[in-house]
Amino acid sequence: MERLTGAGVSPGAGYGPAYVMGGAVPEPAAGARHNDDPVGETARAETAVERVAAELEARGEAVGGEVRDVLAAQAMIARDPALSADVAALIDAGTAAERAVYEAFMRYRDALSEIGGYLGGRVADLDDIRDRVIAELTGLPMPGLPSGDPSEPYVLVARDLAPADTALLSPEIVAAFVTEAGGPTSHTAILARAMGVPAVVACAGATSIVHGTPVLVDGTTGTVGLVPSEEEVAATLLVAKEREAVLAASSGGPGATSDGHPVALLANIGGPRDLRAALRYGAEGVGLYRTEFLFLDREDAPSEEEQMAAYREVLTAFPGGTVTVRVLDAGSDKPLGFLPAPGHEPNPALGERGLRILRAYPDVMMGQLRALARAAEGTSARLHVMAPMVADAEEAAWFAGACEEAGLTSAGVMIEIPSAALRAAELASVVDFFSVGTNDLAQYTLAADRQVGALTRFQDPWRPVLLDLVAMAASAGVPCGVCGEAGSDPALACVLAGLGVSSLSMGAPALPWARAALARHTLAQCRSAAEAARAARTAEAARAAARAHLPGLAQLSV
Repeated sequence: MERLTGAGVSPGAGYGPAYVMGGAVPEPAAGARHNDDPVGETARAETAVERVAAELEARGEAVGGEVRDVLAAQAMIARDPALSADVAALIDAGTAAERAVYEAFMRYRDALSEIGGYLGGRVADLDDIRDRVIAELTGLPMPGLPSGDPSEPYVLVARDLAPADTALLSPEIVAAFVTEAGGPTSHTAILARAMGVPAVVACAGATSIVHGTPVLVDGTTGTVGLVPSEEEVAATLLVAKEREAVLAASSGGPGATSDGHPVALLANIGGPRDLRAALRYGAEGVGLYRTEFLFLDREDAPSEEEQMAAYREVLTAFPGGTVTVRVLDAGSDKPLGFLPAPGHEPNPALGERGLRILRAYPDVMMGQLRALARAAEGTSARLHVMAPMVADAEEAAWFAGACEEAGLTSAGVMIEIPSAALRAAELASVVDFFSVGTNDLAQYTLAADRQVGALTRFQDPWRPVLLDLVAMAASAGVPCGVCGEAGSDPALACVLAGLGVSSLSMGAPALPWARAALARHTLAQCRSAAEAARAARTAEAARAAARAHLPGLAQLSV
């Protein structure tokens, strides 16, 4: 069996014929002109854009969850007034609508590529929107998935999967998917985990797979086998089935090591619509409530009453449990019309985002904090509120003071910037808890954009330098959780517990894996694994060293 390898980002195994997605919509002819009707041509372009945006929103609403949030953001990009103005200007100069759309989007694309960071990671989304609008204008087939549902499970293979395509995937018919681009924290990876579909990303040579080739995908190991034998398929699927049986026995109850050391297992959510999955997979509470999804694609901030209702629904779902809410994390790749960044920023990922932009618009933050305090009244959930992108103790103290003013009793901060981890003891003197965002912490520590597939190796949460920073935060004297995707790796969940992390939060489908891994090891074993991993020099060596101290992982076949 010929094998390709990539990054396994969603566990499980799948087998079926490969469906290799086609390329982009052809570029409209250079110099294409319209028939001296700029008003009509502009209207035609605007209608096509709106149809595409509405279709994206409709797909998102039909699926819900994180898919809805991603597609809502894509629709917002499609309706960007600056893009519309550029298209109109080109049409006024005589350019045909489809060519005007192409040129305007390419200008915007080039600008985002130069900026890099989070906004640079939106290039693939922009390309997808551009192609859909051009297809709408020219009558060409829409890019992406084939029309109609295949009659048997298949493996979807693509250079990358646009969010609009992922929204159409059904776990009942898609056995797995493989992409040549992307990384562990890309939209493809996040949505795959949310759907529970085995997936491998950053798989070199994936698009060279011939359409219809039998493919066996192991989303745990990152292995993609071509034309496997019946015995190989049977063995891999049997292991996957055994894993599922083990996980089924670990689907509920509080997280803890085998000797009873508690490690709370919490879910990452974007709103009330994600509660069903969180409860289904046994979440003890919420470790990261991404409240910015309440604010996206709006001209004005939601009222305190609207916010309160959304927060209260989550709080009441976990009586006696922990609900950790991150206040609005705006800026960079999540621009909001009513919270414009003050002035031009050559690199928004390093500009005024997170708490920095909230300090520029304190009324928006105070409205959110008041809504949270009101939502918690009369509930038994333990509400924790935290600020994103905090760099030092002065920022942490300012946020804690704002929480106290709003009547909130537990204020914390995200550890996403290396400076916050290095001076964690100072921050611990002014806040009640920490939550480590491993995805951004890796990005800023290694200077590697988390959305760029070529830099995937820098995003590996097993890098000893990242484990060192987590250890600093966890030993600072306040409860410290991890809400990045690192905890979804069962071995790393044990290592994080060994570093002193008190809770792990992740996409809901990964919770049983973490629960099962912790339950098979003592705290001493977790500490030994953590010590061995930190002593290594590379991520690969750290992973191997840790696993040598975690014999219970063999039962999970991970």
